[in-house]
Amino acid sequence: MQNIDEISKDRALKLFGSKEIESFEIGTTKGMKQIHGYLFEKLYDFAGQIRTKDISKGDFRFASLLYLEDSLNKISKMPEETFENIVAKYVEMNIAHPFMEGNGRSMRIWLDLIIKKSIKQCIDWSKVDKANYLNAMQRSPVNDLEI
Repeated sequence: MQNIDEISKDRALKLFGSKEIESFEIGTTKGMKQIHGYLFEKLYDFAGQIRTKDISKGDFRFASLLYLEDSLNKISKMPEETFENIVAKYVEMNIAHPFMEGNGRSMRIWLDLIIKKSIKQCIDWSKVDKANYLNAMQRSPVNDLEI
């Protein structure tokens, strides 16, 4: 039997080949919710729903629930005309971490859609070293140059 990670990866592949992805908002919180809902529908009862608790990973505390809605509204409005704008927006969404689980995969698809729309590029994630990427994401609130 497949686990949540395998099923959501299969759904991510299916999403990229679907017409449904064309209906998703790009670069907004609504779009993030649409992606998360698609990937984790029937896997998590909170699929596509903004978290209702404070969360942390290691020593890092993600955006406080008290400020989360306001942060997400501001992130949705951030510019995305340049690669630098897009990276800044991506880092802010990582700090917000809007879902209880499944943020990383949802955010990478969200980022892919923004980059494709705004600067007509595409990330080949198979060429990105996972350990280096995760370390860069952990350091990104202080220094986003590695991203």
